[in-house]
Amino acid sequence: MSREQQAVERARTAFLTGRSKPLDYRIGQLKALQRCITERQKDISDALKKDLNKSEIGTPLYETLGLEGEIMLAVNKLAQWAAPRPVEKNLLTLSDQVFIQPQPLGVVLVIGAWNYPWAVTLQPLIGVIAAGNAAIVKPSEVSVHSSKVMEEILPLYLDKVTPPPPPCPVWSDCERDVPVVTGGVSETQELLRQRFDHIVYTGNSSVGKLVMEAAARHLTPVTLELGGKSPCYIDKQCDITIACRRITWGKFTNCGQTCIAPDYILCEPSLQDRVVEEIRKNVKEFYSDDPKSCVDYGRIINQRHFRRVMALVEGSTIALGGENDESLSYIAPTVLRDVKPDAKVMQEEIFGPVLPIVTVSGVDEAIRFINEREKPLALYVFSPDNKLIRRIIDETSSGGVLANDCLVHFSVSALPFGGVGNSGMGCYHGRHSFDQFSHLRGCLLKSLAMEGVNKMRYPPHTAKKLGWARFFILQQVDLGFLGRMAALAVLAVIAAVMLQRYLQ
Repeated sequence: MSREQQAVERARTAFLTGRSKPLDYRIGQLKALQRCITERQKDISDALKKDLNKSEIGTPLYETLGLEGEIMLAVNKLAQWAAPRPVEKNLLTLSDQVFIQPQPLGVVLVIGAWNYPWAVTLQPLIGVIAAGNAAIVKPSEVSVHSSKVMEEILPLYLDKVTPPPPPCPVWSDCERDVPVVTGGVSETQELLRQRFDHIVYTGNSSVGKLVMEAAARHLTPVTLELGGKSPCYIDKQCDITIACRRITWGKFTNCGQTCIAPDYILCEPSLQDRVVEEIRKNVKEFYSDDPKSCVDYGRIINQRHFRRVMALVEGSTIALGGENDESLSYIAPTVLRDVKPDAKVMQEEIFGPVLPIVTVSGVDEAIRFINEREKPLALYVFSPDNKLIRRIIDETSSGGVLANDCLVHFSVSALPFGGVGNSGMGCYHGRHSFDQFSHLRGCLLKSLAMEGVNKMRYPPHTAKKLGWARFFILQQVDLGFLGRMAALAVLAVIAAVMLQRYLQ
């Protein structure tokens, strides 16, 4: 049996004990994860420095602070999220219990990404644990140091909640709710051969298709976060200075290696020079005259990706930046002007500090341009005109929309984060994470009384029985208004008695 098979078996065995289901245990695991994040902040920060040249302050700001907030939310709201959820009834079910009961799915595979190795790996894991599941965590092998640290520290905190809940008074180290499996492509492929109850993958669409294909063999549902080329339309009426300041931050944070970074700008030709100059000013303010020596400016994850990004620049006109150093995987903040729709840089997600500007005649052409391409994970529009913003929302499709800023919608736990079409499927964050990794089980509990009412559904079928059935089934009851509910309950009882006499 392979190491990957053993890990899955351990997680499955642990889940089948039932120990991950009690809310107290889930809360204990979540709090343990929070302790891991806070107590091992230096280990996490050192690993990110080696992987992506992230600064000591950048680690909590872009990786762990959001995780702590998600954990606190889950801990505070878990009892509410996990409680039975009453639903509307019709007259036939007025005296019954009709509700949705969230239940754990089982064992969930979480395949993380390298650009934010902690945030995008542990963010869904929070929802997986909150929903009562076991999990296999597969960090990306590309972020080598973060993967190693995650493998070392997560087992020191998770599965260590004491005292163990019944029915498992003790458990051995071979049974773990959240084993971490490291390795490269072959290890990931071996994991994908196993049966899971859900798979979460963050990465590119090519690998996403392979994950979905592997999941299909076991009819396993998937959540895919796949990124894409997120457009950024700048309306000529907006404050260009503020718009470019926010775009500069959103694009060059993490050296452009952000799945929801603005991938390219759409604007009218008259704005292009101004946009370039404003971005130039902001790059200097944020990263100094020499971004290469700036502690807050990152690096491309490795030389393979460095060469990939530099190849995308070929054939385009550099308006700003362009300096690079392959030995350090360094690419300066770079802006390309007068980029043609068929340019190399427009054919795939850039995932680097290169920002193309494509000129369009106005919002009509911008909408057509966006709709002619794959649906992006994020869509940005900068405009003071709410009607224009609403029009772009109504006439385009994307995972999310953000007006007059970049990236920050990711920080709102109440918003579902996920893609559509080529940018992914499924979503998470806050309660959306809990629901994504739960089975929302429909439940109806009836009594054995008033059997006479059921005669309308039993053969022999008649037009009169159909009429009564139509009346009872089509009358919806809004349980939000207690007075109306009580009145309808009385009417239902009276109608049921009359119907029972009639059918007899």
